[in-house]
Amino acid sequence: MSDTSADHVHDDSDEDVPPSQDLRPDVPHSARLYDYYLGGKDNFPADRAAAAQVVQLLPHVPAGARANRRFLGRAVRSAAELGIQQFLDIGTGIPAAGNTHEVAQAVDPTARVVYVDNDPIVLAHARALLRGSQEGRTGYVDADVRDPEKILGSAESRELLDFSRPVALICVALLHFIPDGERPADVLARYTAELAPGSVVILSHATGDLMDADKLAAAASALQAVNSSGVSLTPRTHAEVLRLFEGLELLEPGVVPVHEWRPDGDLEDVVLPRSHANAYGGVAIKP
Repeated sequence: MSDTSADHVHDDSDEDVPPSQDLRPDVPHSARLYDYYLGGKDNFPADRAAAAQVVQLLPHVPAGARANRRFLGRAVRSAAELGIQQFLDIGTGIPAAGNTHEVAQAVDPTARVVYVDNDPIVLAHARALLRGSQEGRTGYVDADVRDPEKILGSAESRELLDFSRPVALICVALLHFIPDGERPADVLARYTAELAPGSVVILSHATGDLMDADKLAAAASALQAVNSSGVSLTPRTHAEVLRLFEGLELLEPGVVPVHEWRPDGDLEDVVLPRSHANAYGGVAIKP
């Protein structure tokens, strides 16, 4: 990665801009839980305690998180190979191997990426690490997915993304944090309405569909543990995830367990049982 500020939309003065919410190490955050599952170190005792409760009940959750991360990489690469040069990655999470700009710019060095998240730790890392190629650009927006006006109208989005041309919208492991009462399909539709024809939507979503019958009780306890920690998680069925793609044209193989979406021979994906995937993934084009 380049270390020059020229390839990043922020300048040095941005380092003094406080994030939109206080850092609360005593309250688990979804980005830090995911970091824990991926084997990262950017989490606090409260995050580790909540995540450990889940892993004790469902030891395969970290494997599912890794499979979801690999899905992101394959889906971004597929979008870039379709000629997409602009990416809006909402719910970025703490930087890990295979970030969106790294995958996209390996295909097209001029690709531009705007990352969005609402955790101050993600903000700090993004400014330090999520820097694009010499030819491409990256930017970061500190915002919640439920605030599309802020995200779409941000200086970063306006500077780096041209919504009159195709954009890849990425909502990976994100919409299950929006409860039914907040209408996640409507939230997503607000973004897709802004996308030009030929744009791509990349989405993955937690599900309980794939669980073995003997694991359902453990899954229910794990879900209760997550929700009681303050992180709202709503797994959805295949039919419910499919409805999120309404009005879009799904690419083959459709909505499938994340490790089955255009697998590339990764050995961990090859041996991963369906019951350990934890999530559906799909990619669709706006007609």
